Amino acid sequence: MRARAQALGLSDAEVARRSGLSEQRYGNYVRDAHEPDLETLVTIARTLGATLDSLLLGSQAEQGLDPVRASLETRLISASRALDLADLKIAVGQIELAVQHRRVDPGPS
Repeated sequence: MRARAQALGLSDAEVARRSGLSEQRYGNYVRDAHEPDLETLVTIARTLGATLDSLLLGSQAEQGLDPVRASLETRLISASRALDLADLKIAVGQIELAVQHRRVDPGPS
């Protein structure tokens, strides 16, 4: 949880606040002093723009994936949560166009 929060530039206190938890309670989860119940884990995952798998099984970087890519994907998911539905549709359309363009003209990476 801490690594995901740091990738987003969030302190433990900010994650706790956004999740509706006390700093002490959230801190216990981060330090593995206590385990959150499923509902709390889902809330924390949403706050961090993470999946339950990534919180339970480790980060993408720990699973051998590119840590820069994992961080960018996390930031993208987190930013998308701040958009209203109309803006989210526009953002998804732009990303899909970029993917489509890359498939047609791969160019330099």
